[in-house]
Amino acid sequence: MDEFQEGLRLIDEIYGNGKDNLISLATIAREVSSEGHIRPVVRTVDAYYEDGVFYVVTSEKSNKMLQIADNSEVSIAGILDMFTANGVGKNLGWVLEPQNAEIRNKLRTTFANWYDEANDEQDKNCCILAIYLTKGTLNVNHWEKLYHMDFVNKVIMENGGIF
Repeated sequence: MDEFQEGLRLIDEIYGNGKDNLISLATIAREVSSEGHIRPVVRTVDAYYEDGVFYVVTSEKSNKMLQIADNSEVSIAGILDMFTANGVGKNLGWVLEPQNAEIRNKLRTTFANWYDEANDEQDKNCCILAIYLTKGTLNVNHWEKLYHMDFVNKVIMENGGIF
């Protein structure tokens, strides 16, 4: 197993296998600050992880989805584990669209304890956000080992990463 595959295995061990994960999701605000600066916006979301993608159920009308519609570049961070990454956010559409059936079933299973209380699937704005990871750094045991991962090219980056 090469180092990239080892890093993927560890990420899957931490976030995969049907776990309900809390992650921080950062987007870019739609308006600039009073000083004219671009502002990041961060919030905690529940996410399901599978094969380099985090999935979130949300509303198309939420600020995060409006921000992602303007700029799909996002960043995430594990709340309990030392993993940070950049990615691309994509609205997969209404949760009840036929093409979302498989991932919807996984989300409903993973979030079973609270899914129906938090989501109104009959509302066509209830959508699935997919966060496709592009680059990230997994920090194992507080700097004992760093995996600087390029998820697009499926390689370890020798120089740099996301800290």
